[in-house]
Amino acid sequence: MADWESAFGELLQARGGALRSYAYLLTGDTASAGDLVQDALLRVFSRLRVGNDVAQLEGYVRRAILNQYVDGRRRAKLWRQAQHLLVNPPVHEDADVGIADEVRRALSTLSPKQRACVVLRYYEDLTVQDIADQIGCSEGTVKRHLSDARTKLASQLGTTEESMR
Repeated sequence: MADWESAFGELLQARGGALRSYAYLLTGDTASAGDLVQDALLRVFSRLRVGNDVAQLEGYVRRAILNQYVDGRRRAKLWRQAQHLLVNPPVHEDADVGIADEVRRALSTLSPKQRACVVLRYYEDLTVQDIADQIGCSEGTVKRHLSDARTKLASQLGTTEESMR
């Protein structure tokens, strides 16, 4: 068995569920989360010099998931802006939804950077400095994204911003 195969199996066995949960929080969709994890694993393990330290590999995969999520949202936004030139957008009827669906829907209205900051802060429990390092921006930008996201989520979910801290 090749060296990368044992590292791959070890990573999936030890941290596969956590990686899928992380991707799910970013995307809000199980199928999209699975695709995101699979694409991230492909990117990380397609490199020739992959180590076999599970913690380090998990960090690489999480970073790849985050990058692909932000890039994918950016591409989708560009597509939505140009799509009307080709076809009429589909109309969806809203049904009664539970609180989890309301939260997912509210999260989907955030910009990719805002959503990534919220997930990294409140799910991954990272500090503002760690988030800034992950995303590649300043601490002030992270604070602005978190503040804007909390304000938007509070108004959409009918809560106060203080209860979301």
